[in-house]
Amino acid sequence: MVTNKRHMKGIRLLLMCGVVSAPLFYLAAIIQSFTRVGFDIRRHAISTLTLGDAGWIQSANFFITGSLAVCAAIGVWRLLRGRMGGTLGSLLIGIYGIGMILAGLFRPDPGLSFPPGAPAEIPTSMSGHAALHSVAFFTAFICLIAAGIVFARRFAVQGERGWSIYCIASCIVAPVLIMIGSSIASWIGVIMGCAGIVAFGWVSVLAARLRAEALVAV
Repeated sequence: MVTNKRHMKGIRLLLMCGVVSAPLFYLAAIIQSFTRVGFDIRRHAISTLTLGDAGWIQSANFFITGSLAVCAAIGVWRLLRGRMGGTLGSLLIGIYGIGMILAGLFRPDPGLSFPPGAPAEIPTSMSGHAALHSVAFFTAFICLIAAGIVFARRFAVQGERGWSIYCIASCIVAPVLIMIGSSIASWIGVIMGCAGIVAFGWVSVLAARLRAEALVAV
């Protein structure tokens, strides 16, 4: 019994990493959006905060968020090991975390006058590190969509219709917002940010849901 309690305590701690991941990411991003000179959340993507002298802050934000997501993935695997969604769901969340870490390691190209001194236009070509940033970020995003489908099926089988609908809704709303943001350049930063809130927030909400399950599983 003591061993089981310790095991579940460790799982709850890992899942708590997932709970705080999205709020911490967006808290740091919002603070920077109001304090970084030249940054306009309407036109600039959050990832461009990795540029400039203070860019290390957002890079660290990506690293921390990704690491927290990897910890959450381990917690999901330990809690649901051998059950539906336990392996594939945790793997997809883990890849999302790794993608976030890589997105912080490889930075996008400067443009739209940010950071100060950057060209006023959108870059017409993409550097190698910017391409890797995009690949890492969108791989992470796609993995979240796939994970949402995995857990939607799990909740549907369990008869938890509300949770299943929430997962499916997140899988639909996030990519739709990305498509809308891609076509409205004047508000691309805000719309893409909202897409991230839906997707990254899903990880935090799911982690909170599974952590509650772990609380009664002792």
